This record gives sequence, structure tokens and C-alpha cells, in this order.
Amino acid sequence: MAVVADNASGLSIIIPVLNEAGQTTRLLGALQPLRQKGHELIIVDGGSSDGTPENAKGLADRVLLSARGRARQMNAGARVARGEILLFLHADSHLPPEADRLIIQAMENDKGCWGRFDVRLTGKHWLFRVIERMMNWRSCITGIATGDQAIFVSRRLFEQIGGFSDIPLMEDIELSRRLKNVSRPHCLHTPLRTSSRRWEEKGIIRTVLLMWSLRLAYFFGISPQRLVAIYYPLHNKP
Repeated sequence: MAVVADNASGLSIIIPVLNEAGQTTRLLGALQPLRQKGHELIIVDGGSSDGTPENAKGLADRVLLSARGRARQMNAGARVARGEILLFLHADSHLPPEADRLIIQAMENDKGCWGRFDVRLTGKHWLFRVIERMMNWRSCITGIATGDQAIFVSRRLFEQIGGFSDIPLMEDIELSRRLKNVSRPHCLHTPLRTSSRRWEEKGIIRTVLLMWSLRLAYFFGISPQRLVAIYYPLHNKP
């Protein structure tokens, strides 16, 4: 039986974007069945120059303009969201069928208040199967989720902990650390599909080593402000 949202009882899907016109249009097209069931789609643009916000109009319930930065953009979307469950989704990720049912059932079945999906990368190379398995396994063991895994959280808990910290990188990991102090995440094993383009463009091994080194540096206390100078010249993302 399909889950039918009733405004505040449904999902608010918040998508931060920057110069992602093609990706955003394709994603919003795929999300229209959820919108037709009453779930809310919110695009938060960080200053695109390629017509991304204009393309999104008519396909989303809200199209907001915000200061650049994923944390700022997602907080801006959360402030206007009407749903009781907030779902933060990257423009190059696609939810599995009946994602709303999976999320709502998980949130209703026990006391957990947040979670994430397993990831399936789009690339065909065998190394992508290893990378995605390691990502999913690590996340379940540590209770830490990344933005690629589409973090979802109750509005109440998100507001209680103060939302995303205003940092230019690692905002997803920092949020997860605070969330898991309240409860372990729901690890939904039905995977979402996310683009492998960053690995393909910069090299699979090189990108893996970069991400590991950045997270290790963050773990040892290097500030996101220093880390972002390394990351963003290689990856033009909000």
C-alpha cells in the first residue's frame, strides 16, 4: 500500500545545488511520483550561473536562493520545510522505489530518529563494488553517514541539535556525530544510486586516497576551513 503524505506528516526532500542544471532536472523528474503523493521537494541554490534554479521551477515546491555552502543551503531548506521528516539528497543521487515507505516505516518501528541508505555507485568498474561495500559497512559499524547516503532525520531532532554546523566541509560527518549521541542510525539496505563521476574524472584510487586522508585529518582535528582548500579545487560542488 502506498504511503500518502499529509503535508506535515510527510517528507521534505531538501536538495542543495550549484551549477547542476542537467542533474537537477533529471532528479526532480524522477522525484515527481513522491511529490504527487504529497511529499515536498525543496531546491536550495547556492549561486548557479547555468540556469539551475530556473530549470527547477515547476518541478519543485520551493526553489530558494542561499549563500553558497552545502551546510548553509541545507539549513535554509530545513527552515522552510513543512514535513516532519527531513531528507537531505544530493543532486547526483537517485532514491530507490518506495523510498518514502522505507523511511517512514523505519522511523515508526522503533525509537530511532534518523538514518541513511546504502549506496550503489553508477560506475561499472569492479573497484566501485568494493568502494560501495566499504562505504556501507563502515557507516553501519561507526554510525557515521555521509551526504551521498541521503541522511534523513526527524524535524524535531534536527532542530533540537541545531541543524548543520556552518562549516565548509565535513558537515555531514559532524552532524552524524551529534545525531548518534541521541540514537544509532537506521541503515536502510535498499540502495540509492549515486554518481561515480568524481572517481571517474579524477581517478578511482586517487579519489579514495584523497577522501581517506581528508577524513583522517578531520579526525585528528584539522579544521574544515583548511581541508576545503584541498577538496574544492578538485571537486566543484556546493
